[in-house]
Amino acid sequence: MKTLISRIVAASLFLCAVPSHAQSLDSLIQAARAEGVVNSVGMPDDWADWKDTWAQLQQKYGLKHQDTDMSSAQEIAKFDAEKSNASADIGDVGHAFGPIAVQKGVTQAYKPSTWNQIPAWAKDSDGHWALAYTGTIAFIINKQLVKNAPHSWADLLKGKYKVTLGDVGVASQANSGVLAAAFALGGNEKNLKPALDFFAKLAQQKRLSLNDPNIANLEKGEVEVGVLWDFNALSYRDKIDRSRFLVVIPSDGTVVSGYSTVINKYAKHPNAAKLAREYIFSDAGQINLARGYARPIRSAVKLPADVQAKLLPLAQYKSAKPIHDFAAWEASTKQLPRAWQEQVMVNVQ
Repeated sequence: MKTLISRIVAASLFLCAVPSHAQSLDSLIQAARAEGVVNSVGMPDDWADWKDTWAQLQQKYGLKHQDTDMSSAQEIAKFDAEKSNASADIGDVGHAFGPIAVQKGVTQAYKPSTWNQIPAWAKDSDGHWALAYTGTIAFIINKQLVKNAPHSWADLLKGKYKVTLGDVGVASQANSGVLAAAFALGGNEKNLKPALDFFAKLAQQKRLSLNDPNIANLEKGEVEVGVLWDFNALSYRDKIDRSRFLVVIPSDGTVVSGYSTVINKYAKHPNAAKLAREYIFSDAGQINLARGYARPIRSAVKLPADVQAKLLPLAQYKSAKPIHDFAAWEASTKQLPRAWQEQVMVNVQ
């Protein structure tokens, strides 16, 4: 018995040291089964349908699971603070936080077998992080309150309704809404002026609402047009009343971002974490994410009809563009609260 256990432990340690491309899936499964546990952070059951992924990993491979929900920054700080006393094996962080985790030296690489189907912009070349799903800034329109639904930022400026963006300078979703407008209007991560000018015009027209585009305000009819992530918009639409709302991706430009899995460098169950990433990027794992209204990063995955019906047509995303200059965007977000107050909110009365 001791000999068998020793072999399993030795195999597990060996696999941790083997480069991701050289590790066969069969040997990974064997090592993960021996570990028997995968602990995550920031991957709760009710976000992007993680619950189905965890349930299937237990059913298929006997991996018990526990999650502690926290922000991207908190996840990285936890990995760094605990080090060899790690309580977490894998986390899910916003796109901008993947490179930060690598800089902190708290990740380990693993390239799933579907690696080549992940776009280059959505992954670390060495396999330390990769986006599993994306969100794109969209409009949600209350059809009962808005006669002529906008399909672009240009349409927004010509409307008679109020536009709800949320707490710019504080909320990541609202900040991303500003960047989306900048992309559409000729700006970029360094230059948010076109977007600030745009929202200043809305404010001057008394059409910039200070409400938050959350599910409660949408349900109460306090949001005419909201600017938010597509997966939130679609989820709110279906939870309230699908017939009441229209969700569109702005045709003249927007921003697409997403969330990356990061495997803890100090993970106590590294092979289980790698197998979890493998499953997340498999067809089954990608379909699970789509059931949670997140758009899978692998566009080649064929979604069941009922899942496809939850999402917007892919053609709407033609003008969506990812963040490329993360350093510039980080600097801009630090300056945004003051710029928003001085250039936009000064016009709100």
